[in-house]
Amino acid sequence: MHLIELYILRRISVLFFAVFMAAIGLTWTVQILARINFLTTSGQTFLTVLKFSSLFIPSAIPLVIPFALVIAVAQILSTMNQDSELVVINAAGSPRSAVWRPVLILGLSLSICSFVIANFVTPHARLTMRQMVATAHTDLINMFLQEGSFRELGNRIYLEIGERYANGKIGRLFIADQSDPNLDLFYYAVDGMVASGQNNNFLVMKNGEVQRRDNKNGNISIIKFDTYTFDLSEFTPANQAVTIYPKDQFLTYLFNPDPDDPYYQRRPLQYTAELHKRFTEWLYPFVFSLIALAAAGDARSHREAHVSASFSAISLSLLVYWLGYFFADRAENDLAYVPLLYITPIGISALLIFMLLTNRRMGLPVRWSDIIYRFFDTFKERSNQRRRPHTGGTS
Repeated sequence: MHLIELYILRRISVLFFAVFMAAIGLTWTVQILARINFLTTSGQTFLTVLKFSSLFIPSAIPLVIPFALVIAVAQILSTMNQDSELVVINAAGSPRSAVWRPVLILGLSLSICSFVIANFVTPHARLTMRQMVATAHTDLINMFLQEGSFRELGNRIYLEIGERYANGKIGRLFIADQSDPNLDLFYYAVDGMVASGQNNNFLVMKNGEVQRRDNKNGNISIIKFDTYTFDLSEFTPANQAVTIYPKDQFLTYLFNPDPDDPYYQRRPLQYTAELHKRFTEWLYPFVFSLIALAAAGDARSHREAHVSASFSAISLSLLVYWLGYFFADRAENDLAYVPLLYITPIGISALLIFMLLTNRRMGLPVRWSDIIYRFFDTFKERSNQRRRPHTGGTS
């Protein structure tokens, strides 16, 4: 690879990783906030929360890579055009491949990386995440028995404990049962413990009382007890097998799904659609690199490049990705859409390669660019006039 190619590759790579890391960080934050209820109420440690949230990253990487790439390529090539670097490269006699080669190498490398992550890393992460959720939801102690805070067991049934001891006992228990609109029950106990029976969990309370309040007439009755058992099994999920969706499966399983898989028996077309989706989504980084080259890979005048390059590349990339997503969604219910999953990236790639080889340009027509350019100039001029102070003369 020549020096100029290494220079272009380095600049694009630096901006790509900057955009990529920013997008992954934003996606990670959004995913954590969307599931903050699970992370806070399941009583997990900080390291567990960190591990759980990091499992979202592999799923986001194949989505972020193509858009980070098209932004980086379009922006760097547009900047090089504005700085007349592309003009100098052409004037020095360098072939157009000097600009194409680093972009296409990076796009192909990222496509392969996307394929590996989507088919080998992401399924493992998603399976681990679902197992963690199932474990947390079946962990009675972590879900309900936390010191100094109320936990909702069920419909308007609340539990609060004062202390938890190392030997498993619990101190200062309070339960409010307002599930019956006509009757409120309040349980108080000095101490207690959790007992597990066959397929059941019980909260055994000792040295306490029950207050019964009739909401119709306001009568209150108090019953003291030495021992009272509260059944918790109805408020915790039973030990059930974790539901595994097609997105969670490895590529080898999608080739040959288990006929006894309950989800496969209900939605068999989803497995076929997911398989073909895996074989096409990894192509988008390479497709988007071609889009960016077609939009910004040639030296252009200031009028041509002012609006069209980056705007055209990003807009067309969004349209292409939306088409692929639309066909993938429809293929889950109708396999007639499966060929369109392949036609979209492969057909657009063939068209873009033809445009590059025949020296055709992609972008907004110059006339449209001029209209947009004049619109922004007019808007800027009027804004400056409004800000300009008015001076009055004296007669």
